[in-house]
Amino acid sequence: MKKLLLLSGLALLSASCAVVRPGEVGIRQKMGKLSDKIHTQGAVFFNPFTSKVVKTSIQTNDLELTLSLPSKEGLSISSQISILYRLDQDKVPSIIRNLGLGYEGIISNVFRSASADVCARFFAKDMHSGMRSNIEEEIRKQMDLILGPQGIRIESVLLKSIQLPDGLAKSIERKLQAEQEAMRMEFVLQQEKLEADRVIIQAKGTRDAQKILAEGLSQEIIKLRSIEAFLELAKSNNSKIIITDGKAPFLVGGEEKP
Repeated sequence: MKKLLLLSGLALLSASCAVVRPGEVGIRQKMGKLSDKIHTQGAVFFNPFTSKVVKTSIQTNDLELTLSLPSKEGLSISSQISILYRLDQDKVPSIIRNLGLGYEGIISNVFRSASADVCARFFAKDMHSGMRSNIEEEIRKQMDLILGPQGIRIESVLLKSIQLPDGLAKSIERKLQAEQEAMRMEFVLQQEKLEADRVIIQAKGTRDAQKILAEGLSQEIIKLRSIEAFLELAKSNNSKIIITDGKAPFLVGGEEKP
């Protein structure tokens, strides 16, 4: 009998204690009325016959959806969406009173409305390009305007695994390939232009050098160089034959003196 009473007491004690884990808050509800007092991690004792503890997470949660998003040209774009949200700790009692514990259904409905409004302003190809982050941020802001005052903070909206219609996807792929080919040809043309400029500069340098050399060889300089050459010949012991008209002597030949 004592064991039975002891077991009954332990069962009653266990039923009258709720454990709030890290990242959660607990709200005591008595006779259907929700308390405003928020209990954080730890044990919460209550009367199991008249009360219970409602627990909910205040961590960042990930709500995943798979939807078709409309585009500006009227196409339907299939996408997986992750909505990262969290509850304001101080507003948890108000959220449970006004929205209940099924608030994720309300978040998804708000997303459908916000995404339809935002995505309809963008082309389908924008969702598959660098514009995606702008679309995500616009949806997040619009959702936060509606849910933020109620205590639900939308931290991020992520569009994942976007699937464009087959015809549009192939068209975008062809366009990207054409752009890459155009960039490659532009690079080739630029290299050829640089090579042509190099050849022109080299030819100009050669021409200028020849011009300077031609302008510098005057008759006076030629005569002076001839005199210097004869002076050098005069220092040699070899015999030579020189033919000259009195103006420009030429060395014809000679023989080495033994």
